[in-house]
Amino acid sequence: MMNKFARNIADDVKSEILLAEAREAEGLASTAFQHLESAHVLGQESTWWHVKVHCLMLSWAVRQNDAKECLGQLFRIIGAISKTALGLVPAGNTGGTNVSPFKKLPIKPEHQAAITKAKQRT
Repeated sequence: MMNKFARNIADDVKSEILLAEAREAEGLASTAFQHLESAHVLGQESTWWHVKVHCLMLSWAVRQNDAKECLGQLFRIIGAISKTALGLVPAGNTGGTNVSPFKKLPIKPEHQAAITKAKQRT
């Protein structure tokens, strides 16, 4: 069951997922992953979206034959399942193996606006 934040941020996360799918279909794998990273930043405070996006990142890594990313995503899926509900997520982290899973990063203003709006809506 999704909580209020998860429902409110859903359209923003889904939009990034659809953009990722479209870019990958066009053969733009790295651009596709950037959209998955945006989906991660937007949804990482929701266990549902956090786990879902990491699963999508894992699927992307499998399609790219990227063993390092696959292993990193397996580790991150376990973390997302066990840590998100406790609030143990580093804000702004993009979710890929090129960044420590514990590192906070700046959040793009448009992402912060969407997150703030999702938290305020009833």
